[in-house]
Amino acid sequence: MSNHKQFQLRPPVIAADADQSYWLQSTRDLDDSPAPALHGPSNADVAIIGGGLTGLWTAIRILEADPDQKVTVLEADICGSGASGRNGGQIHSWFESLDRLTSVTGPEEALRLAHATREAIQELKALQDAGEIDMDLRLDGWIWSASSRAQEQAWEPALTRCEENGAAPYRRLDAAELNRRTGSSVPYTGVVEEMAGSLNPGKLMRNLKKYAIRKGITIHEHTPALSITPGSRARIQTPGGELSAPRVLIATNAWASSIPELRRKMYVVDSQVVVTEPIPDQLDALGWKAGEAICDAQNQVLYYQRTPDGRVVFGRGSGGTIVGDRLGAKMNRHPRWVKDSIRELGRVYPSLKDVKIDYDWLGPIDCVPAHVPMFGNLTGHNNIFYAVGWNGTGLAQIPACSRVLSSMVLGLDDQWAHSKLINQATAKSLPPEPIRFIGATIVRAALIRKNAAEIRDRKPGILTEAVVRLMPKGTTEH
Repeated sequence: MSNHKQFQLRPPVIAADADQSYWLQSTRDLDDSPAPALHGPSNADVAIIGGGLTGLWTAIRILEADPDQKVTVLEADICGSGASGRNGGQIHSWFESLDRLTSVTGPEEALRLAHATREAIQELKALQDAGEIDMDLRLDGWIWSASSRAQEQAWEPALTRCEENGAAPYRRLDAAELNRRTGSSVPYTGVVEEMAGSLNPGKLMRNLKKYAIRKGITIHEHTPALSITPGSRARIQTPGGELSAPRVLIATNAWASSIPELRRKMYVVDSQVVVTEPIPDQLDALGWKAGEAICDAQNQVLYYQRTPDGRVVFGRGSGGTIVGDRLGAKMNRHPRWVKDSIRELGRVYPSLKDVKIDYDWLGPIDCVPAHVPMFGNLTGHNNIFYAVGWNGTGLAQIPACSRVLSSMVLGLDDQWAHSKLINQATAKSLPPEPIRFIGATIVRAALIRKNAAEIRDRKPGILTEAVVRLMPKGTTEH
């Protein structure tokens, strides 16, 4: 690869106001400090493309490590308009992924990263308690449950790995406690991580942006990065200006797939979320009164929570795929999965099956085969870095891993800079298009058949099982 090759970036299709998430629509009044677009030439020590959780947390960590750095964040829309403000609002540690982490980093670092995510949850609580970042964080627990025989004991490998490492973040739940905490008799066995729970991603992102600005970070919203020209000072072209910096971090989540080197290692799926009208009295009657984050153990994971104002946020991993990097308006909102989500809401909460749905949206998820995020630098460009592959789980993981990203970008020599998440030698490349899309479509159809059978405690067909085994495991969005 030539050191002078320009990287073309695909800016996201900006969601119409009605297509934004409930989180962002309901917190517009908090956006009283819009960040201006970039106009003309500008310089920075570190340029970060993407104003989501990854971009903002990494910028904050860089200034914590070196307050003299001039850090500039470019955001194509508003901060949090991507996955950071479109997720299900569930926050939990990485102990549920110890197996996957260990396969990439080894056991020692995997355990350190899992502990770092618990520390990140405590950090978020401290920031909220201090009045720095209000996010409606409620540490009422994260419940990992089963509602069919096929889902039972899905958590056993995680519990075993935790026990082997002297960690005990989970407690087993019986049907009675599950019913009491979820207001549903459908989940009947599971575990809970008590120091976990739910939050409002819209409040988090709008207030994290203000926090970053108070720390001294320069943010330009409505400033899509169109291209990167490598060099000792890379140049980022935008519609109205150019930002030059000796170090660049690409933190654009699913949209990083516009870079061919990254597209070969990642794929993008979508996840559907619906939100009901406020029904606090009905939820109280079910006994569902707190802020637990709840999910089940099927491949097309369900995740849901009660909001403080008595709505139900109900999400589902729909698993829709795209061709190449063609992320369009249908990745913001599409009616194709709404009926499925409403049907599943009625299955879990039969008394709510006729409740009005006030909001629905899609969220694109950047995935990698190992289901462990990948960091590093583009081949031949030691000053252009990337972070992809959050696989839908990032509210605690990103503030923890932003320490890795900060040390990587600054070239520090500490335990974070030596993380095996950086430039993963064993990272798999995916098949080229259109083989990838065709294969993903076939696997997804089989997965739908498998889930439909298993949720009714039936056995899927042999062919269906064989096809599903071709799918990388663990794609979720919480």
